[in-house]
Amino acid sequence: MCRNIKTLFNFEPPATEDEIYASALQFVRKLSGFNKPSQANEAAFNRAVTEVSDAARKLLVSLQTTAPTRDREVEAEKARERSRLRFG
Repeated sequence: MCRNIKTLFNFEPPATEDEIYASALQFVRKLSGFNKPSQANEAAFNRAVTEVSDAARKLLVSLQTTAPTRDREVEAEKARERSRLRFG
């Protein structure tokens, strides 16, 4: 799966529109194999990003959990620590 797509659910503050769009863009790039589509494929590519963004937004709104919300800074520090252990 795309390593650059981050978990967006159950964070305080909630995921922003920019974060949802960025994850949709990464997903469509991965599926299509295009980093930047040609002019012939641009409309289909952009439409797919919009549709995936809409689906992701609907998903995030409809999910429920009893787990406490996660803090973005704490999660970012955990990721930095994993990176330090992995890459030195």
